[in-house]
Amino acid sequence: MSQNLRPLGKTGLHIGPLVLGGNVFGWTCARRESFAVLDAYAALGNGLIDSADVYSRWAPGHQGGESESIIGDWIRQRGHHNDVLIATKVGSDMGLGHICLRREHILRSVEDSLRRLGVDCIDLYQSHWFDKRTPPEETLRAFQHLLEQGKVRAIGCSNHSPAQLMESIEVAQVYGLPAYQVLQPQYNLMARAGFEGELRDICQREELGVIAYHGLASGFLSGKYRHPDDARDSARGEAVRQHLANPQGAAVLAALDDIAARHLARPAQVALAWIMAQPGITAPIASATSTAQLEELAGAADLGLDADDLAALDAASTPPST
Repeated sequence: MSQNLRPLGKTGLHIGPLVLGGNVFGWTCARRESFAVLDAYAALGNGLIDSADVYSRWAPGHQGGESESIIGDWIRQRGHHNDVLIATKVGSDMGLGHICLRREHILRSVEDSLRRLGVDCIDLYQSHWFDKRTPPEETLRAFQHLLEQGKVRAIGCSNHSPAQLMESIEVAQVYGLPAYQVLQPQYNLMARAGFEGELRDICQREELGVIAYHGLASGFLSGKYRHPDDARDSARGEAVRQHLANPQGAAVLAALDDIAARHLARPAQVALAWIMAQPGITAPIASATSTAQLEELAGAADLGLDADDLAALDAASTPPST
């Protein structure tokens, strides 16, 4: 993987071209395999591992915190994590029945995350969702407290609309509070509209770092799902089936196949390389459940897509005008 570092907005942090998604750790990737993937990712250098307190609460028998606990056990086993950055998120429903970014919830949750991760400081701490019940001022004051205590190094947000992001930025300016420095939106060849346009314009104007999640559209853009039956045993089967039912999905897969064949690459590498080439993007996030899969994904950074490749992918992934 190419090691050209890029600044993560104005955080002062610098990361490599691929962020490792930690949502699979302790869910579809067991402890031993998770450790192997984390070892291989750390060996690439200058990585950022993304997690959240809610991962993987959705799985039967899980309470949330499974991903952070796996990462923390891995850190404790090797005795250090100075070769990778750790990001996690707060705010998802952890049993309250709703999103929560109240001060007391954040201060309690960060201690839980620090304990599970086994670290003294989280490199990037993010609001997972916008909380309509809580004034952004209260949330940002809680983050300010954590920054001043040295428990987090930088703050960001995920799943915020343009209006929600701007509200938080304006509140920070009015009250002299720390503003979000990173945005984590969903963005891939099958989901472009949510980021492109106003949201991207805000990020570029405010110099936010952008790490895009679902880079492979729940595995659909890997090309391994061609028929609904292919997703029958997948934990993300429903999302994949929706893409397969969309005529646009077939067009995107065809373009990925064609470009991958010409570059002697894999469709997943092409899909991630497309994100890496998009304006306003710092790096995509992708999950891996094996070292072989990680090696394949990391190869995206060395895949130089030309103007024709990008144009073909843009055409295939642009929804028809209505």
